[in-house]
Amino acid sequence: MITITEGAKEKILALMKNEPREGLRLRFGVLGRGPGGFQYRLGFVDANDQKPTDTLIDAGGIQVLIDVESLPYLKGAALEYIEGERESGFKIENPNPLWSEPKALAVQQVLDQEINPAVAAHGGYVTLLDVRDDVAYIALGGGCQGCGMVDVTLKQGIEVMIQRTVPGIREIIDTTDHAGGKNPYYQPAKGAGGASPFES
Repeated sequence: MITITEGAKEKILALMKNEPREGLRLRFGVLGRGPGGFQYRLGFVDANDQKPTDTLIDAGGIQVLIDVESLPYLKGAALEYIEGERESGFKIENPNPLWSEPKALAVQQVLDQEINPAVAAHGGYVTLLDVRDDVAYIALGGGCQGCGMVDVTLKQGIEVMIQRTVPGIREIIDTTDHAGGKNPYYQPAKGAGGASPFES
């Protein structure tokens, strides 16, 4: 199912010893998808946090809980702990693809190859959240969140590219909370003077 390396086990057990609570379990799950791949949940929970649909794995003194939604996306995954000069912390190697549905795979490919390289010049990125009933749900982050040119980028760039490449997608819905943007490339008041990364 999943593999926890010896280094990761040692680190987890050491962290558990520092916890005041007894009988802890490690909850491991997929929270969603982001520009770097799957986003994970990894943290200690009490034993009563276990749900009837959870899978319980005994990993050598560590009880691991995996929720039913995450289970298919974690098959064959390995949890390791790295400690070095350049990086340290838990690392998850996951052989599973972000998407298995053909339209979602095709949309992700457009994001990876065309859209994200274009918006990266403005410090932005676009994440595919889901594809349901031929509708692609996306979220914009970085410099795209709250940008004054977001409507132009969405309508003239993102929508055009996705629908041209994946004809079965009838609509693209932006779920971003643009009011929460911390560093928009163009401030909304200055939007008229800027340019979308897709404009030539």
